[in-house]
Amino acid sequence: MSKPLKPNITRAILVLAIIALAVTLRLPELQQRRPMHGDEAVHAIKFGALLEDGYYRYDSFEYHGPTLNYFTLLPAWLSGAHRLIQVNEWTLRLVPVFFGLVLVLLPLLLTDARGKAAVLVAALLTAISPAMAYYSRYYIQEMLLVCFTAGVIVCGYRYAQSRRPGWAVALGVFFGLMHATKETCIIAWAAMAIALLAIWRGEVISHLKRLNRRHVLAAAIAAAAVSLLFFSSFFTHARGILDSFLTYKTYLTRAGNNDLHIHPWHYYLHILAYFRLGNNPFWSEGLILGLAIVGGTAAFNKNWSSGANQALLRFLVCYTVIMTAAYSLIPYKTPWNMLSFLHGMILLAGAGAIAVFKMLSTRPARAIALIVLLGGGVHLAWQSYLANYRYDENPANPYVYAHPVNDVFKIVQRVEEIAQIHPDGRNMHVQVICPDNDYWPLPWYLRAFDNIGWWQEVDAATPAAQLVIAAPQFETALLHKFYELPPPGQRYLYVPLFDGYTELRPQIELRGYVRKDLWDRLLEHEASSKKSSND
Repeated sequence: MSKPLKPNITRAILVLAIIALAVTLRLPELQQRRPMHGDEAVHAIKFGALLEDGYYRYDSFEYHGPTLNYFTLLPAWLSGAHRLIQVNEWTLRLVPVFFGLVLVLLPLLLTDARGKAAVLVAALLTAISPAMAYYSRYYIQEMLLVCFTAGVIVCGYRYAQSRRPGWAVALGVFFGLMHATKETCIIAWAAMAIALLAIWRGEVISHLKRLNRRHVLAAAIAAAAVSLLFFSSFFTHARGILDSFLTYKTYLTRAGNNDLHIHPWHYYLHILAYFRLGNNPFWSEGLILGLAIVGGTAAFNKNWSSGANQALLRFLVCYTVIMTAAYSLIPYKTPWNMLSFLHGMILLAGAGAIAVFKMLSTRPARAIALIVLLGGGVHLAWQSYLANYRYDENPANPYVYAHPVNDVFKIVQRVEEIAQIHPDGRNMHVQVICPDNDYWPLPWYLRAFDNIGWWQEVDAATPAAQLVIAAPQFETALLHKFYELPPPGQRYLYVPLFDGYTELRPQIELRGYVRKDLWDRLLEHEASSKKSSND
């Protein structure tokens, strides 16, 4: 008869299973599965300047902090890439995937504070949360910010318990990384400070007196050093340090004045609680919301949270409530912003899952609760699968936001086909004309074309390219340019480049125009290739 597994071995197996599940929901088909979001493409092009020229300058008006760019250098170098054309989506998205996996593991460092079962549940919920899984595959700063924020919480707790300088330095490093990642870090800092004041209440002075000044100094130096390194572009752009603070004037103004992203206060909670578009599947992270409420209640009931550090739980309650309220009240909203407070909810949900069994005294009740929790977990994992591999660019997915559709691939394919039969190849002249620079992510997909121009309106003084992609409202001006402006001997007939209605994003149409001589050459080439394959 075999001996039962030791608790440590069982726990190790469970941790490995959680990691495997998290990887399965995040890593496959990173390349060409989902069109690059416009924001992803912008960051990718900006990374290209760093990769090819070693050039990075922090922009206090756009693009957020530099950590995403610099951390991407490692997978790019490991893949042997030295030019942006050698970098693909897999290389870029591997960065948020990595930090998303680190986020899954970080709760394990709180085992002594919250209990083994609670941290395993928190790690599992982080792994299978549809929002966490979906945005772990997004080449934007959000997953890095959430990971570094979690690092601050974990290292802060570990230092409070051990008073070891190593944890103080690690705390400072994570603070610096937060600052160097995204300007919204100040919301988390404020929430942490208020939460600490709330749980300390009248003992603030005594807690501060017990702090080791040398450790505080070490943490401050570590935070400043990390932030300064990144914002100064590693001592090549001192202005970036000043801009990292001046930027808040821009972001405070943007928080309420950008109509494109203004949403009601309940926008995030609506997405998390229940979302359904038409006859498509419904989406809900209600299990996490419900368990977070139970976990928050357990923070004030020792009988429901035995084995957990009450102070830490109460800190998480205050922190999460403040974060949720702050992000809900800010009019400017994009769905990935909710990851910051969703992470707090997940940490509380881990405690909530254990509290459920503390509350229930009979075996049948606990068995029913276990079935409900397992069923809810399976539903979360299924939604993560759907979000990443079935509805990855479909508006029926609540995490899809202003996202390009798969027609992007058709557009790029057509341009590549014309380039194959053009004498100049990818050096042929191409013009893309869209109002307000609304052509992203095409600059990413057409990055191999050196002779391409990006325009916001039709320029009558510039000769027409042999291939033009434009928004529909420019068609009249383009026809005038094609057939009326050039001298008679230089007029060419243009034909549609795309077959049928073609979108960049839902309800955002693009039209293509190519010179008929090139189009005829393409048709001849296709006919010849088809004949050769049949022979």
